[in-house]
Amino acid sequence: MSTARQGPLLLGVRHHGPGSARAVRAALEAARPAAVLIEGPPEGDALIALAADPGMRPPVALLAHAADDPGRAAFWPLADFSPEWVAIRWAQESGVPVRFMDLPAAHSLAATGEADEAEPDAVRVDPLAVLAGTAGYDDPERWWEDVVEHRGTGGAGEEALGAFEALGEAMEALREAYGDGGHRRDLVREAYMRQRMRAARREFGDGYAVVCGAWHVPALRTRTTVAADRALLTGLPKVKVETTWVPWTHRRLARAGGYGAGITSPGWYAHLFAARDRPVERWLTKVAGLLREEDRQVSSAHVIEAVRLAETLAAMRGRPLPGLTETLEAVRAVMCDGSDIPLALIEDRLVVGDVLGEVPDAAPVVPLQRDLTRQQRSLRLKAEAQERELELDLRKDTDAAKSLLLHRLRLLGIDWGSPAASRSSTGTFRETWRLRWQPELSVRVAEAGIWGTTVLAAATARAEADAAAAGELGEVTALAEQCLLAGLSEALPAVLRALADRAALDTDVARLAKALPALARSLRYGDVRGTDATALGAVAAGLAERICVALPPACAAGLDADAAAELRGHIDGVHTAVGLLADADADAEADDGLRRRWSAVLRKLADRDTVPGVIRGRAARLLLDDGRLEAEETARLMGLALSPAAPPADAAGWIEGFAGGSSGGGTLLVHDDRLLGLIDTWLVGVPERAFTDVLPLLRRTFGAYEPGVRRALGELVRRGPGGPAAAHPAGEAPEGFAPELDRERADAVTELVRMLLAAPDGVAAP
Repeated sequence: MSTARQGPLLLGVRHHGPGSARAVRAALEAARPAAVLIEGPPEGDALIALAADPGMRPPVALLAHAADDPGRAAFWPLADFSPEWVAIRWAQESGVPVRFMDLPAAHSLAATGEADEAEPDAVRVDPLAVLAGTAGYDDPERWWEDVVEHRGTGGAGEEALGAFEALGEAMEALREAYGDGGHRRDLVREAYMRQRMRAARREFGDGYAVVCGAWHVPALRTRTTVAADRALLTGLPKVKVETTWVPWTHRRLARAGGYGAGITSPGWYAHLFAARDRPVERWLTKVAGLLREEDRQVSSAHVIEAVRLAETLAAMRGRPLPGLTETLEAVRAVMCDGSDIPLALIEDRLVVGDVLGEVPDAAPVVPLQRDLTRQQRSLRLKAEAQERELELDLRKDTDAAKSLLLHRLRLLGIDWGSPAASRSSTGTFRETWRLRWQPELSVRVAEAGIWGTTVLAAATARAEADAAAAGELGEVTALAEQCLLAGLSEALPAVLRALADRAALDTDVARLAKALPALARSLRYGDVRGTDATALGAVAAGLAERICVALPPACAAGLDADAAAELRGHIDGVHTAVGLLADADADAEADDGLRRRWSAVLRKLADRDTVPGVIRGRAARLLLDDGRLEAEETARLMGLALSPAAPPADAAGWIEGFAGGSSGGGTLLVHDDRLLGLIDTWLVGVPERAFTDVLPLLRRTFGAYEPGVRRALGELVRRGPGGPAAAHPAGEAPEGFAPELDRERADAVTELVRMLLAAPDGVAAP
């Protein structure tokens, strides 16, 4: 130990360890070094001063990214309980110079993706696991809690210094036994650290301190020559980098970062660091508060009993204080009634947590980030780590502006918000978003900065570039829809040119049919947002014309069952799109012309024997629903499709196309005895061998009906379609029906029916 005291003060820590953080502060207070060197990229030296800014609130991370490729980035996260952060703040409070000393990010980012030069069978040693196993522990986290975290406040200065010396000796023994792990990157990093230490010695003598991962301490104590270290550092690749501070989250601390370190319980560690006395009692009080917020009955007595149980478990296991394991077991038994469901909530909200740090405005950022921050503030859209739902009414200016911002960010690959199904309304003026800010989005913003200095300019440039690079028609139609949603009117001309070019060259009717619904939706969205989509309407109309010409031959080209089912889905989409396009067309004559042309296509499909049954049946159903096919003609088409000469599989496909899905086919059969009778007659005449083949299709068709519809169909089939009503004993009615109308009960709902139908006051509801 005496040898270790000669030279600089080496404080080997566990990254994000609250016990290490307390011990670092105690050791620095006792030693009062003239300077502090901290593991981290030297490019961050210019940003260290911001740690003292009142607007800086950990957890935060030092972000370094390649200037020409922002996606190549690395983070060095810091929390309140990180030893490195404590050392930075101590140095600033004491007026002592503080600098980073790890390998520059310029080298580490340049080497990203290159093969590790270690031996193929080299294994990186987990020093905590080895020490824990040596001490008889099967859990490194539990061992660390017992020997470090439960040492109170870190002890007096001399005690803290002694603990660091003991830990350094343990790491030295591990490195002697296991070597350096065979990883050249560690050797290069340590060589650079020694170079920085030599520079500090020339400036401050030996009166400086080093805060680094405990694993590196033996290598930093080793006396090596300058030439040997330079040899390791010669020829390293290098890129130009930019650095800044970004907000971080406790949840992200649970993963490996720039230190190669991650912790499984950042919320618990933050509590241990903040709670200087009675940590178990304070923790279980927090747990009780969370459970009460979730409407669980938890009293003070529960807290007292949980504390007692946790302490008893710790005593039985020979632990100095209850750790996370004991407290969670006590919570499960006392507060959760043995259930893991509320315990999972506690682990998510408290053990890990969604705390999001803050970075001051003075931190350097790309111009795009500044514009985004300005819009977030003006629209009162706060970035939060916990997921929340946002309901927007696009008829309101502020909500419409929020929608535009979120859609523009999505187009830039910044998925702060994701669209969700609205629970309150299905109108086009409603939007629902789920918002959750992840630290990685800061990198996405930096990446998107190459497109422009504002969100609008960047999204416009990105849309134009994507349109030029798009290879398929579907990609361009989706992009056109995004442009309208995001209000990118300046990008639309370029997107529409690309759309027209690809539509003219594409001869695959399936791709054309797949693209049309997106264009029709875009026209509707344009109307809602007040966007001029006239040019888009012309392209969509042209696409619809091409589909009308190409669809009949494509459906008669010997399609197999899967291809026919896929094309049937496209026909549904085109049918809906034609309705939207016709409704959006101000020219009534053009409106009716498009509908007539599409109806003629459907009639061709319904009449041709060479078209697969599932498509013929679907075409007949769409014509019937639009009032362009009479009931007698529908029965004739069904009779032909279900005639004895028709292959059973094709006939079953016709039934699936006509009556399948969620299109109300079951209700139609309930109210049309002729159609049901045709299906019933065909079904009883299907040969036994063929019945096995058609059964899956029929089950898929009729199994999708609602229970009430299936029950009604069963009743009709039982008495026979077109037959008399089922006989019931005198005075009794069929199941679910009264013998006769109860007028008093019917009158009771009149007012409700009037409200539902929006009938004027004084007018009787039908």
